[in-house]
Order: sequence, then C-alpha cells, then structure tokens
Amino acid sequence: MTSVTAALSGLAFGLSLIVAIGAQNAFVLRQGVRREHVGTVVVICAASDVVLIAAGTAGLGAVVARSGAVLEVVRWVGAAALVGYGVRSALRALPRRDPGALHPTSERPPSALGATALTTLALTWLNPHVYLDTVLLLGSVAAGHGTLRWAFAVGACVASWVWFTGLGYGARALAPVFAKPTAWRVLDGVIAVVMVLVAVSLVAR
Repeated sequence: MTSVTAALSGLAFGLSLIVAIGAQNAFVLRQGVRREHVGTVVVICAASDVVLIAAGTAGLGAVVARSGAVLEVVRWVGAAALVGYGVRSALRALPRRDPGALHPTSERPPSALGATALTTLALTWLNPHVYLDTVLLLGSVAAGHGTLRWAFAVGACVASWVWFTGLGYGARALAPVFAKPTAWRVLDGVIAVVMVLVAVSLVAR
C-alpha cells in the first residue's frame, strides 16, 4: 500500500463517519441555509476534527478508552446540551403570528457570532460520539496502517474539510426552498427530533 492509497482510504473512511445526519450536521445545515457565520462554523467543525483525528492517530484513543469515568461525564453533559438545543429548535418550529421572522434573509437579525461559535463547539466537543468514532475508531483503523497511519489521517482530515465546506456553503442552494416559513418550521422540527434522539441514544447505552 502506498501513501496515496492510505490517504484515499482515510478519505473514504472519514466521510463514512461524518456524512450520517447528526446534531452537528443539522446545525451546520441550518447555519448554511440562513447564511449566518458559515465560515466560522465550518472552520470550527473541520479544525476540531483535525485535532481529534491527530489525537487518535497519535495514540490518545487507547488512553481515552481506559478512562471510562471521563466518557461517562461527557456522555451525560453532552446529552443535556443536545436536549437543550433540541428544545430551542422545537420552540422555533411552533407556529408564530409573524412567520416572516423565519425567513433566511436579512429581515431577521443574525445570531451573535460568539453564541454561534459556542453552540458549534458544544455540539462538537460535548458529543461522545465524536470521541468514540473520531478518536477511538478512526485512531484504531489508522494504527492498522502502520507507518502509513499519518497518510491515512491526512485523508480523513481532508474528508472533514470537504464535507463541512460542502454542507455549509452548499446549503445556500436550498435558500429558495426555505423562503417559505413552513419549510423553516419543518427543518427546525427535524433538527429538534435529531437532537433529542441522539441525546436518548447517549443515555440509553
């Protein structure tokens, strides 16, 4: 196996882990459709993945796997954060007297950059699935590539940047669809369900 082959394997494996719809992807999609701080959201998500992938490839995955107490705390804190955001999304999905407030245009003041960044960080770093998949699982697969493990890691990092960039900026193509308040309510309703289901899956383990 060459370094290029290992990198392509990392690219494919990385995409297989992050493409599935989850709390983080749902949030990136919403920000992309609203065109609010998309660059910040994309950079935080992708850069966080790079850090986690590097940590797993360097061997931190094995250490974290033995720290059951740490994963347990993160699991419950993450579940609480997801439920909180799910409730917010559910409230946004409720019918309002002024449906125009949901338009993805400048009619509605954009959310603060700091609040958006904190939400992105929370959905990324308080999600135990990130550590289980990106650090432990991906780190283990990377280790299986021996001396080519860092080439595999580079491929996985590229997958994250490609995915989040495409999701965040590609969502703008859906803007005409979300010109209707009903579409926003449906999206927020779906996001609320996804958040709660992920939270339940965490505490039900």
